[in-house]
Amino acid sequence: MLKYLIGASLAFFLTLTITAEAQMTEIKDPENTLILELKTGKVIIELYPAKAPQHVDRIKTLARQGFYDGVVFHRVIEGFMVQGGDPTGTGMGGSELPDLPAEFNDTKHIRGVLSMARSQSPNSANSQFFIMLADSQHLDGQYTAWGRVIDGMDHVDDIKKGAGGNGEVTDPDSIISLKVAADVE
Repeated sequence: MLKYLIGASLAFFLTLTITAEAQMTEIKDPENTLILELKTGKVIIELYPAKAPQHVDRIKTLARQGFYDGVVFHRVIEGFMVQGGDPTGTGMGGSELPDLPAEFNDTKHIRGVLSMARSQSPNSANSQFFIMLADSQHLDGQYTAWGRVIDGMDHVDDIKKGAGGNGEVTDPDSIISLKVAADVE
């Protein structure tokens, strides 16, 4: 009986391992794919260079500089979005690069979409971005969507949430690294 249970357990483990490997997302365009490493695992992000070329270029430039590594998710609202990309962790900072003109497009702000944060001016996006936790079409056409999570959304869901209406996070989670897949060996 024990021999049967061990054999059955091994077969079950092998089945789970093979199934998990089969579900790994294939990266089709490494130059337009990001790998976001969080404390709970990796998130694969497909970029939309045809829809937001300047924003995609900015994200890739900053990722290649290591700009996002160690930066916190300063604003996280459960059932809405996760925001990061501010080196000061306050929501008021950005990179030393100039702000970007808006590249509003037809991408819907649905769960998993990444979009650029900005101030009241549509042409003020710089380095801050947000990842949608849920569909929020009221943002469509008002923020530049530049990519979407194609694998690892469960890790985004695990990012520490903020308290209160503004989503400010005490002792926030941070980005371990953000890299362009073409640069990862």
